[in-house]
Amino acid sequence: MKRRRMRVAGIALAALALAGCASADGVAGQVGDAGYIAGDGFVTEFPVEERGEPQPFSGPLVDGGEFDSAELDGVTLVNFWYAACPPCRIEAPVLAELHAELGDRVDFLGINVRDGAAQAAAFEEQFGVEYPSILDDETAAGQLAFTGIVAPNAVPTTLILDADGRVAARVSGAVTDSSILSTLLREELER
Repeated sequence: MKRRRMRVAGIALAALALAGCASADGVAGQVGDAGYIAGDGFVTEFPVEERGEPQPFSGPLVDGGEFDSAELDGVTLVNFWYAACPPCRIEAPVLAELHAELGDRVDFLGINVRDGAAQAAAFEEQFGVEYPSILDDETAAGQLAFTGIVAPNAVPTTLILDADGRVAARVSGAVTDSSILSTLLREELER
């Protein structure tokens, strides 16, 4: 019996070692200890005729109150983030700058996928984020609304929603310069 357990344990260890080697080239190799998939800033645009139906979502806001996607009015930038995510910390000032530039014409919304209100509020204060964020860690309603568009652990991801609430574009990974998002938003505003 002892010999069998040792053999099973040996097989399990070998399988884990092989899995570790096999995943280094794939998405799993990008996860690391931080628990997120590191995006590369790749932009995907969705032609108008291929955009899916908008999915409703809601959730509690970092500063209190409730958010409902029915409140969105026009073109919207949605950013998935959490405070301990290093790429989120890199892109936060860029998004704050873009909000200052276009916030009067575009709705901005954060979807915080992991933090409680205090931690999220401290992040927003540190990086000058003035647009609202949903706390999505308990229900994942915001994440579920974009299933198939945003992987649950692909943070940060930024979406551009058209005036009808449909996904027009997606940026996977940190946005390090506002020019790409600014162009995508202006294109949607002109449609």
